[in-house]
Amino acid sequence: MTSSNSQARQQQKFKVVLLGEGCVGKSSLVLRYCNNKFNENHEQTVQSSFCSKRLNINNQRVLLEIWDTAGQERYHALAPMYYRESHGAVLVYDVTDMDSFDRVQLWVKELRKVLGKEVVLVIAGNKIDLEKEKCVTEEAALEYAETVSASHHYTSAKLNKGIDELFLDLTKSMLDAAQSNSATSRPNRGINITSTPNETQSEQKRGCCGGK
Repeated sequence: MTSSNSQARQQQKFKVVLLGEGCVGKSSLVLRYCNNKFNENHEQTVQSSFCSKRLNINNQRVLLEIWDTAGQERYHALAPMYYRESHGAVLVYDVTDMDSFDRVQLWVKELRKVLGKEVVLVIAGNKIDLEKEKCVTEEAALEYAETVSASHHYTSAKLNKGIDELFLDLTKSMLDAAQSNSATSRPNRGINITSTPNETQSEQKRGCCGGK
């Protein structure tokens, strides 16, 4: 086996989808994670946007293909075409908006119907820079996350808090799931992380909706 073929075999590719109501800050989280940028007046996503992120976890090369879906109700019917075959999902809510938290619970039910229990779930309580306006309690958020076997993270794209940790947790869980399905793989919970330059694409973005 050549060295190039060996390296190709080592790379794991995972599809990740972000779901949540419009204006909870999904696009801002992706922009911060993939490009380390934040725009107070980030455009509202129409249909979807896409970016990729390469990681190295203890010599395990990982490519994340991250899909950010539109949260507006009029695009809801299109969502399944983007999250089918996803290995992981990030369910985002705004900590200052109880309705957005309630909607996460509906998204989870829909994901389970389409993808079953194999998909790895992470719930993100976003906009923690608006702590004084917070209305979704930590107790309620953690309790719900536990009932659906999801991890929970607090994030802020504006302050660049919690985002790397969220995607690291998600990636390690997806690696564990992939390795548990392979008789020849050993569990790997590495902690040494390096990133390489990313590739970004977007599809049809319009409007204006600040997300933190």
